Amino acid sequence: MASREEITSMQLQPTTGQVRWLICALLFFAASVNYMDRQVIGLLKPTLQAQLGWTEEGYSNIVVAFQLAYGSSLLFIGKLIDRIGTRKGFSLAVLFWSISAMAHAAATSVLQFAVARFSLGVGEAGSFPASIKAVAEWFPKKERALATGIFNSGTNVGAIVTPLVVPWLTLRFGWRMAFIATGALGLLWIVAWLSLYRRPEESPLVSEGELALVQSDPEQITATAVPWRTMLRLRQAWAVGLGKFFTDPIWFVYLFWMPDFLSRNLKLDLKGMALPLFVIYSGASVGSIAGGWLSSWLIKMGWSVNASRKTAMLVCALAVTPIMLAGRTTDAWVAVGLVALAAGAHQGWSANIYTLASDMFPRGAVASVVGFGTLLGTVSGMFISKMVGYILQTTGSYVPVFVLAGTAYLIALAFVQALAPRLERARL
Repeated sequence: MASREEITSMQLQPTTGQVRWLICALLFFAASVNYMDRQVIGLLKPTLQAQLGWTEEGYSNIVVAFQLAYGSSLLFIGKLIDRIGTRKGFSLAVLFWSISAMAHAAATSVLQFAVARFSLGVGEAGSFPASIKAVAEWFPKKERALATGIFNSGTNVGAIVTPLVVPWLTLRFGWRMAFIATGALGLLWIVAWLSLYRRPEESPLVSEGELALVQSDPEQITATAVPWRTMLRLRQAWAVGLGKFFTDPIWFVYLFWMPDFLSRNLKLDLKGMALPLFVIYSGASVGSIAGGWLSSWLIKMGWSVNASRKTAMLVCALAVTPIMLAGRTTDAWVAVGLVALAAGAHQGWSANIYTLASDMFPRGAVASVVGFGTLLGTVSGMFISKMVGYILQTTGSYVPVFVLAGTAYLIALAFVQALAPRLERARL
C-alpha cells in the first residue's frame, strides 16, 4: 500500500490532470486568430495598393496607426487585466479587436484603413498580457516557457493559415470578405473561452493533483498591478522591456513586410506567396515551441532558471544572425530559408523573454509587466516601420533592414544580463 509521501509525490506529477493544457490550447487559438486579423493587411497590400493607389509611405502610415494604438493601449491594458481578471479582460479584448477587424471591409481610403487599424491595435493590445497572465495562473515555473512557446506558436499558425485562406476568399468573394471572415473567428473563440476558463482553484474540471502541481510554486506576494511609478524604478521590468524594445520591431518586419519582400525581391504574386510564407511561418512555429522547450528541459535537467532562460535566449540570438545575408542572395529559396530560421529564432526568444516576467514578478503583476515590455517594443516598432518605409522608398533594398535584424537580439540579451544578472524577484 502506498505511503502518504508516495501519494503526495504522485499528486504532484503532471499526469494527474491535463486541464492546464486545454487552457494552453485556448491561448494557442486566440494567438492564431490574433495574427490572422493582424496579417491580412500585409498579405493584401499588393492588391489594395493596385486598386486604391497606396504609396509605400501611405502603407507605412497604416502600419504605424496600428502600432501607435497597440502601444498606447498598453499603458493601461495590462493593469486593467490584472484588476478585472484574465477571463473577463481577455474576452473583452477579443470582442473589440474582432469587430475592428471586420470594420476594415468598410474602408476605402488610407485614412479609413488607418482608423480601422488603430481600433484593431487597441483590442489586440490585450492579447499577450492576458495570455502570459493565464500561463502564470495555470502553470508551474518549470512548464511556463514550454506553455508560452506552444501558445505563442499559434501566431505562426495564424500566419500560415492566412496566406492559404485569404487569397481564396479574395479571388472568390473579394478582399472585403477576407476581413469579415477572419474577424468573425474571434467571436467564436469568445464562446469557448467563457465556457471553459476559470482560475485553477475555481475550475470544476481540475483534479486535486493537478491543482497541487499548478500551485507548487507558492507566491508570497499577491500584488494585483504594478503602478507606473514603481515599474519605472524596477530593473527587472526594464530587463523585460528592453529585451522586447530591441527585438519586437523585427517581428513586425516579418509580419508586415514579408509579402512585400517576396513581391519586390522574388517577383511573386498573391498566389505564389502561399508556399514561401508557409515555410517562413512554419519555421517560426517550430522555433517558438523549441525555444520554450529548451529552457524548460534545462530546468528539468537541474540547471537554474537563470542559466536555462539565458542559454535558450543566446541560442536564439545567434540563430538570427544569418538573416543578414537574405537581402543579398539571388537564390529565392535560400532567402526564404534564412528568413524562416530567423523567424523561428525570434519566436523562441519571445517564449523566453515573456517568461522572464513570471520568473521575476508575482502572478498578479505579470500582465502589467508584460504590458510595459510590449509597450516599449511597440514604440520601437513604430520607428522601425517608418524607417523601413523610408529605406524602401529611397533605396529599394532590404539589406539594411536585415542587418539590423541580425544584430538586435545580441544587443537585447546584453541589456537583459546587465539589468537582471540573476533573475532575482522584484521587490514590490
